[in-house]
Amino acid sequence: MKLQRHGVFIGIERTGDVFFLSLKAQGKLTHKDYEIITPMIDSALAEVRYPKVKALIDGTELEGWEPRAAWDDFRIGLKHGNEFEKVAIYGNKDWQKLAAKIGGWFVSGEIKYFENSNDAVTWLNE
Repeated sequence: MKLQRHGVFIGIERTGDVFFLSLKAQGKLTHKDYEIITPMIDSALAEVRYPKVKALIDGTELEGWEPRAAWDDFRIGLKHGNEFEKVAIYGNKDWQKLAAKIGGWFVSGEIKYFENSNDAVTWLNE
């Protein structure tokens, strides 16, 4: 029997009005995951009038989204899309490259896909 790992790890750091959001997802994201993630992001960004967000998303263990969770992800993009300056998606699956391109339609900043975490972090810090 294979153990199904599932979880979401989120970190939020703030320096002035610049936020660094790091997110690692394992398994398939669910609506319940977004019930945890969304209030954390909303609360952190509510403290600053014009927040600027740089995000690193580690999708190396992500298997996808449940349909309702995909909708939740879309809603975060609509609500906070203008606040994201850069989003680096670090992954290892072809569909993640496509997800990065589609995500760019809903975020005003840049989104790039990387297969190397160091390259992703370097780009975020440029």
